[in-house]
Amino acid sequence: MRHTISVVVQNRFGVLTRIAGLFSGRGFNIDTLNVGPTQNDKVSRMTLVVVGNDQVLEQVVKQLNKLVDVLEVHDFKDGDVIDRELILLRVKATSSTRPEVMQICDIFRAKIVDVQSTSLSIEVTGDESKIDKFLQLMKPFG
Repeated sequence: MRHTISVVVQNRFGVLTRIAGLFSGRGFNIDTLNVGPTQNDKVSRMTLVVVGNDQVLEQVVKQLNKLVDVLEVHDFKDGDVIDRELILLRVKATSSTRPEVMQICDIFRAKIVDVQSTSLSIEVTGDESKIDKFLQLMKPFG
């Protein structure tokens, strides 16, 4: 089962390593990881997405709570999470292919964030399925 786990931690050296080690030691691969500051510069929030056995993950969450630098742990259920991804990519776009690339961007509500003579840089947000479909359509453009 897929789990999104939010961990509030002290912003200290080595905390990320200890938390990642706890997951890898139990055979969990971290699918996605995001770490950012909170309003308190001494505290950070880590968001991890993992797939695995519910009972084993429950033990990992309990062990996370025992780590000194961990202040709070929350395991979100699937319905409690709005899952979005963001990608930036650069594709080749000559004068002959540029209109087609721009049309695909319009369909996917992607933003063109930089224009060069031979390429376009594009920002796309959405769920995993939307991002995958967009990338498939962009493959021919390099």
